[in-house]
Amino acid sequence: MLDADAVYLDNAATTPLDPRVLEAMLPHLYGPRGNPSSLHAAGVAAREAVEEARWSVADLVGAAPEEIIFTASGTEADNLAVLGLARACGDRRHVVVSGVEHAAVREAARCLESSGCEVTWLGVDEAGMVSPEDLEKALRPDTALAAVVWANNEVGTVQPVGELAEVCAERAVPFHADAVQAAGRLPIDVAETETPVSTLALSAHKLYGPQGVGALYVRDGVRVEPVLRGGGQERGLRSGTQNVSGIVGFGAAARLAREELEERARHERELRETLISGLASIPGVRLNGHREKRLSNNVHVSVEGVEAEGLVLLCDARGYAIGSGSACASAATGHKASPVLLAMSRDEREAFSAVRITVGKENTADEVEGFLEAFSAAVEQLRRVSPLYASS
Repeated sequence: MLDADAVYLDNAATTPLDPRVLEAMLPHLYGPRGNPSSLHAAGVAAREAVEEARWSVADLVGAAPEEIIFTASGTEADNLAVLGLARACGDRRHVVVSGVEHAAVREAARCLESSGCEVTWLGVDEAGMVSPEDLEKALRPDTALAAVVWANNEVGTVQPVGELAEVCAERAVPFHADAVQAAGRLPIDVAETETPVSTLALSAHKLYGPQGVGALYVRDGVRVEPVLRGGGQERGLRSGTQNVSGIVGFGAAARLAREELEERARHERELRETLISGLASIPGVRLNGHREKRLSNNVHVSVEGVEAEGLVLLCDARGYAIGSGSACASAATGHKASPVLLAMSRDEREAFSAVRITVGKENTADEVEGFLEAFSAAVEQLRRVSPLYASS
């Protein structure tokens, strides 16, 4: 459990559960409950709660409720999109994936590659941006799908999704966007003709909802083959008894995110700019990602002469929780060099020295100022004993 006095600055990894979301979930966690597939009154009540949440999640991204498929996570939603779109395309055996995808998309593409598909890994510029022209050149008559993350989970770069999706639409190629970090921070409207994404991955715990529930938007008319098979729930695309309390929480979080998006984003941008300005005053600190086209809450920096793991732990000891790269990969991979930074032409030393500071709606200006002091002191302390800094 997080120390009550600690300052949490790792909101890209997960966000705190909003008390209003918990309140909506509680009736479905205590007392009698039904399976949404059951015909009796308890089942009908559960089904109605799921469908009400489906409307709220759909509203967050401008979708129709029947286009929302609930999953157990954003990772599952990404896998369902990438594997499901590819398998629905018959003999088309080529996919295009950007070099800065979340591991959920990247590893799903590698799974396709191991089963005989050809994967074109799309390059990015030094800010992590994908060029629509490069995407167009990569598409082929046998391309089954293209996938580009809406906003990168590490460096925060926001992609020109509308342009990328249009390129694919003109060639009748399904386009998937991982919007796990973008939803609730950027206005998204999939009904707009200039943003013809085929599928879109979402996750509740990135917008102050519960962990363990996600969703996949599937545009009406887009064919996706299921990855899980069983009872045929979620229009047959995601079998398994629905997590009613989690889905209700997702619905509440989505509604609040839509209602409060502008105020949350404004607040986060102010804190983000204070962080960027303060960190820039520390010698050897380099901002990663696009300077302007980035998430409202994201600050990602490489710190010369310091290993990220040590910096994260020392900041934690000083009462500030920050991230090292992607939390989804760090613990599992033993802090390997970030594929995202390597794709952005950074060397391994820079990749191993990168940390991510992500603010949230509850953070304050005083917390950010305190963090900047603690961070500067931590960097100085680590550099005094760092052979990396001595040899740089």
